Amino acid sequence: MASLSSATLAPTAFSSAARAPSFAPRTAASSPADSFAGYRAPSSLWPRALTAVGNPVPGLRSRTSGTFRCFASVLTPQLKNTLDTVVNSHKVVLFMKGTRDFPQCGFSNTVVQILKSFNVPFETIDILENELLRQGLKEYSSWPTFPQLYIEGEFFGGCDITVEAYKSGELQELLEKAMCS
Repeated sequence: MASLSSATLAPTAFSSAARAPSFAPRTAASSPADSFAGYRAPSSLWPRALTAVGNPVPGLRSRTSGTFRCFASVLTPQLKNTLDTVVNSHKVVLFMKGTRDFPQCGFSNTVVQILKSFNVPFETIDILENELLRQGLKEYSSWPTFPQLYIEGEFFGGCDITVEAYKSGELQELLEKAMCS
């Protein structure tokens, strides 16, 4: 296998047709917080190779040797401290795709509508505005999808868990308790 360049590689753009990223070398001035140990996978593997940044990609093999893996963590101490501050500063926080007024996915919209039905104040943060935030949150919560709901500084769950708790009445009890504390 040919040796990888010493330059760290990072995705800079995505093709709308094939959804395969193009790569450009990062400069030495790039922040360590936003870089990751990358690799140049064969172009036929690009869509699968980047499905899980920061996690091993099971079953992805190069044509000449073992499995490609990305182990770089995007959850820096600074990002973790910022997330701790955000989730502990508000009783209810929803990390979602889009905004409360303009959700960008059906799952985010569902959770927003549930929270609005209880008439409780809640903060929303659009994870589509910042890729590092999006990837860091996946590590922070150990939850791979969005939306992510936090109640009183604790990760509650995603859309399916929220819907189930809404139907059972558990969510209403938890939100009432949170608003009273």
